[in-house]
Amino acid sequence: MFDQIELFEIESPCIGVCQSNKKGYCFGCLRSRQERQLWLKMSNEERREVLRLIVGRKQRIERMRARQRQQIELDFEEDIGVRDLFGEY
Repeated sequence: MFDQIELFEIESPCIGVCQSNKKGYCFGCLRSRQERQLWLKMSNEERREVLRLIVGRKQRIERMRARQRQQIELDFEEDIGVRDLFGEY
């Protein structure tokens, strides 16, 4: 089997929002501290793996945000006593 030749270096996913959460993940690029610190020393294969991990992190964050939005909507409906078609709560 042949190794694929990389013509271009895989660029950093950094977007310039360099602040970390409690677990050390950057709010901007979603990389861990170690992933950020070692980026320049990583092979392209390692960088692709980090990018794959970032996609999974983004998906988990979106699912969490969707659940939070849904819960807020449910809480709001309970708080204001939404009436149904027949004027009942």
